[in-house]
Amino acid sequence: MRLRFASLCLLAVLLTAAWTAGAEPTYAERLGWPADARVVLFHSDDAGMSHASNLGTIRAIEEGVVTSASIMMPCPWVPEFVKYVKEHPEVDAGVHLTMNSEWDLYRWGPVAGKPAVPGLCDPDGYLWDNGKQVVENATPDEVEREIRAQIEKLEGMGIKPTHIDSHMGTLFATPEFAERYYKVGIEKQIPVLAMAGHLTHVMQEQDTETIDAIKQLAEMAWDKGLPVLDDLHTASYDWQEGKGEKFVEMLSSLKPGITMIIVHATDPTDEIPLITPSAPKRYEDTKGVVDPAVRKAIEEKGIIMTTWRELKQRRDKVGEAKP
Repeated sequence: MRLRFASLCLLAVLLTAAWTAGAEPTYAERLGWPADARVVLFHSDDAGMSHASNLGTIRAIEEGVVTSASIMMPCPWVPEFVKYVKEHPEVDAGVHLTMNSEWDLYRWGPVAGKPAVPGLCDPDGYLWDNGKQVVENATPDEVEREIRAQIEKLEGMGIKPTHIDSHMGTLFATPEFAERYYKVGIEKQIPVLAMAGHLTHVMQEQDTETIDAIKQLAEMAWDKGLPVLDDLHTASYDWQEGKGEKFVEMLSSLKPGITMIIVHATDPTDEIPLITPSAPKRYEDTKGVVDPAVRKAIEEKGIIMTTWRELKQRRDKVGEAKP
């Protein structure tokens, strides 16, 4: 019996080794981390959207586990966050490419201006409320024009973006929009939000056809010299409370690879409840990422924290981009 048990254990080890040897390497491994490394970007969206968003994002960076943030360039509180980034140049700051203005009484228009991108504007001259309206009214050329204008605005303010991503996912609403988004990122060699690994959390939200399209675009981005993620976690936006505990639970189940975890860190202010009914959930995001239990879980589980800046530096070391 003992011999048989030992033989079974040996067989299990050999089968595991064989499976591992034949498995596709994660993008973390491709970027130089060990095969079993769990690498995490804790990322805060919507910097610049409001004073409350800036306060929350800054606290999430300084007191919490957030390692990356992205700025909504059409919004009025951008100068405050840009000032912070200039005073803290180590902060990972990208552009949250914004094609929508979704709140009822707090609106913003395109950076390029209505004459340059009329299809992106509603009758009042603001960006459309949602992605469906953008798809129905805007052309890919207008979308690309606005993408470039938002990136150039941040560059003109003295900040080189570490990455670009998409507010409300509008740039993934059609293949044509996504193509322009990737085109600009590749041209300017600015990392884009691209995923092509195991996509465990993504597959819970998307159909097979969408997953295949996401992977194809991401693999193109990798071939052109940009880093790629293995997974994206966005579920925390729908969590109501107790987010610290939920983050700890989620981190415990992470698969090897690079996972980006998106939050909308926000601090309570007088104006934020007037802007959005999601204010309480956003407060909970801040509380979650500054919860000491989350940092403790990261340390105890050997999770590696990273930034978009580091991902691009590692991608540059891997090899030349394909022509």
